[in-house]
Amino acid sequence: MAVAYGVPVEQTHTSTDCQMIRSTFLRSFSVVLAAAIVSSCTDSAFHSPTDPVDAVPSSATQSALKGPSNNLELSALWWEKNLKGGTQVSKTIDASGGVITMPSTGLTIVFPQGAVTAPIKITVTADDRYVAYKMEPSGTRFLKDVTVTQVLGFTKVGGSPLRSQIFAAYIADDKLKLSGKVPVLEIEPSTTVLSSRTGLPEAQVWVIRHFSRYMLASG
Repeated sequence: MAVAYGVPVEQTHTSTDCQMIRSTFLRSFSVVLAAAIVSSCTDSAFHSPTDPVDAVPSSATQSALKGPSNNLELSALWWEKNLKGGTQVSKTIDASGGVITMPSTGLTIVFPQGAVTAPIKITVTADDRYVAYKMEPSGTRFLKDVTVTQVLGFTKVGGSPLRSQIFAAYIADDKLKLSGKVPVLEIEPSTTVLSSRTGLPEAQVWVIRHFSRYMLASG
């Protein structure tokens, strides 16, 4: 049985091909569903250069790559404005689920009921230059998909047409520098939600099953 706390993240994938395909499909469906929810969201925490009500799932672009990255290297997205000293939030999540938000960066993490079996204090730290987060305790695994949403109005791609696809990538090394091309261990199922009114990117939605470090990136 999976454990929600203290289990090191595996560096290799031992599931059969059929299991991997099924897992990818289910996680991809979760992302599309989450994108639909985001697109109809009117919560005041969802800050965007355009009205989030205008972002519809039919205008979503889903990342083509998922699963092990096969030594893929990507370029991390930049914040629109550098964060002074980074930004950090902490919250205890228990078996009933919960939500962690970071209003200063437009991040929301939703933990469904049953994602963990016991209370766990989670700390999320934003990189000061790149759209990347360190999520702790490192090595934590979840029993259900955790949905992460990043409002793109806080990033360099906000307010402009996409010139390349956006990926949500897992980085195994918490201390790895994010300048230039960054080697990533895993590409997560993700969707870029576009505004139906302007066609501009509104948010990136992806799902995770473990911590610790994730970034948004392009090829």
